[in-house]
Formats: sequence, structure tokens, C-alpha cells
Amino acid sequence: MNKFSILLLVLFFTVSCKSIAQDAKAIENTKQTKSQEKVTDWNKFMASKEEQWFGSEEAHNIAENVLLYQRDIGGWPKNIQMQNSLSDNEVRQLLKIKNDPTGCTADNGATCQEMVFLANVYRHFPEEKYKNAFLKGLMYLLMAQYDNGGWPQFYPLKKGYYTHITYNDDLMANILNILHVIKVHSKYNTIEIPTEIYTKSVIAFDKGIQCILKTQYLQNGVLTGWCAQYDEFSLAPANARAFELASLSGSESAKIVLLLMAIENPSVEIIQSVEAAHEWFETTKIVGYKVISIPIEKEQKTDKVLVESLDAEPIWARFMELKDNQPFFCDRDGVKKQALSEIGYERRNGYKWYGNEPKEVLKKYPKWKENLKVK
Repeated sequence: MNKFSILLLVLFFTVSCKSIAQDAKAIENTKQTKSQEKVTDWNKFMASKEEQWFGSEEAHNIAENVLLYQRDIGGWPKNIQMQNSLSDNEVRQLLKIKNDPTGCTADNGATCQEMVFLANVYRHFPEEKYKNAFLKGLMYLLMAQYDNGGWPQFYPLKKGYYTHITYNDDLMANILNILHVIKVHSKYNTIEIPTEIYTKSVIAFDKGIQCILKTQYLQNGVLTGWCAQYDEFSLAPANARAFELASLSGSESAKIVLLLMAIENPSVEIIQSVEAAHEWFETTKIVGYKVISIPIEKEQKTDKVLVESLDAEPIWARFMELKDNQPFFCDRDGVKKQALSEIGYERRNGYKWYGNEPKEVLKKYPKWKENLKVK
């Protein structure tokens, strides 16, 4: 057994030895959150909070939920509304499945979001259980990384497209942003990172960046953007769900480039990557159009349409053809269509086909270039 595995076991048993007392306290604390209004999106709930809120009793109580949802392997399942109250029975059920790693993931912000939350709470309530849970989450992310630097959607691995290297929904960017902070500061927020874990975090970050550079798509000899997922062996663009075909992604590429731009003293390869991606964003931006929702006559629902708008900000297609950057759209049958209006109502309105995420890259790029000259 290597030192890293031993460290994981020590941390696990440290937490487990306190589990009986914490189980009782968890039930008590979750009762205190029952007056909270049900909120449907944990990520939006988190995004709405200012730094000082993490020192509130509400945040302190929610932290108990976050601890309950964490599995012993260190990760969390996705799409869980951590901020909502739990019944006594729900608490007991969560305690029973602690040792089941099924469903642990970094998809849809899972694990990363919980780690950031716990680090913020720890700043105000420096209790060891929050620090230990953060470190378990960090070690989970390190274990989940492929040797080539990428991350799958689920770990332990889940059969299907889930094993692909995943940029979709900013999965890898979210992980690497956490590792970047750790690499630069040797801590995350006020959580000091043990030397061995710090060293592994730096190695993981550097491998992740190399994976990003290797997977930037070369189109007719020119570097462009990134696909939402790649084959974990060949690093070739890969399909996911039936309507998520191999393609260049305006949305996912943006967060990747912002990560690269945040790296101090970037290598020549990183500089070339950012410059090429910036040029690609300029080339593929759609001007004079915007997506709006219009009411459907005699029905209590709306429909998304792309309309002309002279004053609209630039937007980018979610999926673009690998060969020529042309936007395309798909229903669940996997058949490509050339316009949003050509796919069915369910997918047209149930998926984000256009976005403005790259605008942040265009906004920050001039200063980034200027800083390169200064250095």
C-alpha cells in the first residue's frame, strides 16, 4: 500500500471514529433547517450568497447536510439540493449508504461545489470535520484523474460515454480551478494542504493542463476550441447523449480558456493556445441575433426562437461542426439539423443551444495580452 493510500485510510478512520457522535448531531442540526424554503437549484443557491453569509447559522446547519451527502470515497452525487431540510428518516438513509461510491461525480458542479462550500464555512467555523471532508473530496478528485490528465464524468467509472474525458458543463475546468488555487497558495481558502497531497495536487494540475493542450482541436492545421468530451484512450472527439454529438463547443471552450489565462508565467504552448482560441471565438461569434422565449397561443408555455436583433450581444452555438464551425442542433434521434426551429419542442426548450460564455474571454483578452508584454 503506498503512502497516499495510507493517508486516505488514516483520514477516513479519523472521520469514522467520530461518526456516532456526529450522526446524532447531524440529525439535530438538519432539524434546524426545516423552516427553510425549498430551493430547486443548489448551484444557484450558492451563487446568490455573499462571503459573510458563510458565517451564518444557516450556512453552519447546511454544512451538516453536505457532510451527510458525502460518500466515504470522498465524492458527492450530483443534482442534490444540499440546502433543503432533511427528515430524520432521510438522515438515517444517507448514513446507511455512506460506503456506497455509486454516483459520485464532478458533473454539474458536484463535489467541487461542495468542497468550495465547506472551505468557505471552515473559514468562519474552523471545525476539523469540515477540513477533513474538504481533503477527502480533494483526494477523491486526485484518484479519479486518468494518467493522461483528463477526468471522467463519474468515478468509480460508469459504463458508457461517462468514461470519456469530460469538459462538458465545465467539469474539468471546475476541478482544475480548485487545483490551481492550491498550487499557487499551498492552501484553499484557510484550509492548509498537507505536503504530500499538495505535491500530488500540483502534479494533477500540470497533467490536466497538458491534457487541455493536447485536446485543443486542430482544424485544417489551425487550433480552434474544444469538444465537450473526448475518448479517454485516443483523445479523439467523442459523442455523449444522442443529441450531444462530437463537435466544437462554444460554451465549454470559454471556461477552459479563462483557466489558461489565469496561469502565471504561461508557457509558449499556453500562450499559443489562448491566442488561437481567442481568434476562434472571434471567427465563430454570431452577431445580430438573440434567443427569446415567446408565448404559445392558447397554451400555458413558451417556445424558444432565434430572432434578429441589431443591438444583441454576440452569442455562440453550443455545438459546431468539427470541419467548418457550422452550428448544428439535434433531437434525441441524433439527426443533425441546421436550425433551432428544425428540432422538436422538447429538445429545443430543454437544452441550452446558444450561449454568451466566450464574451468574458473577449473582455479579458486585451489585458491578458498587455500583461504578457510587461513580463
